[in-house]
Amino acid sequence: MGIQGELAVAATDTAEPTRRDFLYIATGSVAAVGAAATAWPLIDQMNPDASVRALASIEVDISSLTEGASITIKWRGNPVFIRYRTPAEIEEARAVKLDDLVDGLARNSNVDASAPATDENRVRNENYLVMLGVCTHLGCVPLGEAGEFNGWYCPCHASHYDTSGRIRKGPAPENLPVPEYTFVTDTTLKIG
Repeated sequence: MGIQGELAVAATDTAEPTRRDFLYIATGSVAAVGAAATAWPLIDQMNPDASVRALASIEVDISSLTEGASITIKWRGNPVFIRYRTPAEIEEARAVKLDDLVDGLARNSNVDASAPATDENRVRNENYLVMLGVCTHLGCVPLGEAGEFNGWYCPCHASHYDTSGRIRKGPAPENLPVPEYTFVTDTTLKIG
């Protein structure tokens, strides 16, 4: 057979799709749609429910806070400490050397993740300290105005935090985290 014969055979080998080809394609398509329909409820249930989305951000009126006072609010199911610090507390927090800290990172969602744990990197306004009230050791809630550093003290395993919420003594590995927040007005905070 010559080249013309081979071309003629090749041209006749390309047949129309058969009924079997159609059934394979149709079955595969139905299976793909069925798998997607089955998987969607499983994937969709991983989204947060309406109550969580409603708490994604919260506005807090801090006009009633006086110097030296604190309030605790609930945000996303966790306590958040808001403290109107005294000048002495601010001065004490700023006098701490970074070498004396257990955790050298600010742990502040409002600054770069690698920012050092200076008092200035822990607050947006030097008078107000805003942080999650959950001990970074085992998730207990620390007591305010307590401990060796006049900040927060977790009595469960004796973690001591200073007036800037930085771990100074005890088993807690990290500073109390600072959530993302902004001042909407001079007396209103928006957390989240």
